[in-house]
Amino acid sequence: MITEEDVVHVANLAKIELKPEEVKKFKEEFAKILEYFNIIDEVCEDVEPTYHVLPLKNVLRDDKPREPLSREITLMNARHVEEGYFKGPKIMED
Repeated sequence: MITEEDVVHVANLAKIELKPEEVKKFKEEFAKILEYFNIIDEVCEDVEPTYHVLPLKNVLRDDKPREPLSREITLMNARHVEEGYFKGPKIMED
């Protein structure tokens, strides 16, 4: 059973101010929502939980060490390069 204190607590967590008449309205709405959850629980009580509809496996390649890219290849598409490094925008004042 949802109480008015529960509604006020949820509103505080959501940083929402509620008027007293709104608290009563949301109390009724929360109760209806929980009733729907109870119906769903009854319908799904014999259904095994699943995380994916299809059995998926990790399709990524194995992570094996290999030689790194050269500096020239790494920087060849960079818009701004200075002294062999990526150059980004200035974010702090001197």
